Amino acid sequence: MKKYIDTGKKDTRSGFGAGLTELGKTHPNVVALCADLTGSLKMDEFKENHPERFFQVGIAEANMMGLAAGLTIGGKIPFTGTFANFSTGRVYDQIRQSIAYSGKNVKICASHAGLTLGEDGATHQILEDLGLMKMLPGMTVINTCDYNQTKAATMAIANHDGPVYLRFGRPKVANFTPADQVFEIGKAIQLQEGNDVTIIATGHLVWEALIAAEHLAAQGIHADVINIHTIKPLDAKAILASVAKTGCVVTAEEHNYLGGLGESVSRVLAQNHPAPQEYIATLDTFGESGTPEQLMEKYGLNAAAIENAATKVIARK
Repeated sequence: MKKYIDTGKKDTRSGFGAGLTELGKTHPNVVALCADLTGSLKMDEFKENHPERFFQVGIAEANMMGLAAGLTIGGKIPFTGTFANFSTGRVYDQIRQSIAYSGKNVKICASHAGLTLGEDGATHQILEDLGLMKMLPGMTVINTCDYNQTKAATMAIANHDGPVYLRFGRPKVANFTPADQVFEIGKAIQLQEGNDVTIIATGHLVWEALIAAEHLAAQGIHADVINIHTIKPLDAKAILASVAKTGCVVTAEEHNYLGGLGESVSRVLAQNHPAPQEYIATLDTFGESGTPEQLMEKYGLNAAAIENAATKVIARK
């Protein structure tokens, strides 16, 4: 099986910062707005290089979304930056009314998503944001897996016409995708090939899926591993091609199983190719304080859980 090498753990939010810095050099219409979290969102370098294109709005996230929508009217490409909870739940009305409804070209960039926000606890660990955003008509929803992919996605969405939700995280995680990759919105990436079970993962769970696949291979179980970085539009063709081979699927995400990647995959299967499915996700619950590693283990969002789910779903075929 193909081996993937962790070239050194990096936080995905830094991938966003690096991508934004590159956009500052090549896209003069790109502007950045931040809600008092410039350091946390790694937007400092863009701010230093382009102070006239950076807007610090303070702790006023709803106002930030309205400003971003307005800037698009003059041809600007605004990138907003704050925590995922404040990028969605706190400002859902403004996004729906001012951005999504009129198809404004705003890039909503959200850090510190999911349980891996860690010690900040349940009030900050949003686990329903993918569902909130994918239900908005016309909204593209992206959830990247490592530093390199986040940087590439940040640069790619500047060339996409329409609203985008880009989700990434706080902790340092394995950096294993190519540094020179071209990010294709809506195009799944097959990481491993196998005929026994399909494992579809997004975000931080992609690396865990690869670890699980390696453990399964040692038991003679060969997994198709697919990185679904774009939740919407979903690459249904890639999903159906894989499940046609394997006959069963495990979905893995750092998100509530209600409304996330798993439900999107279930819809595709129900409409086209019904097959047994197991979900690796939080089970309709809020998070709690703890280290990222403690929380991912407690809530069953790791390689061991994916491996167990794969064994279980194979038995259901």
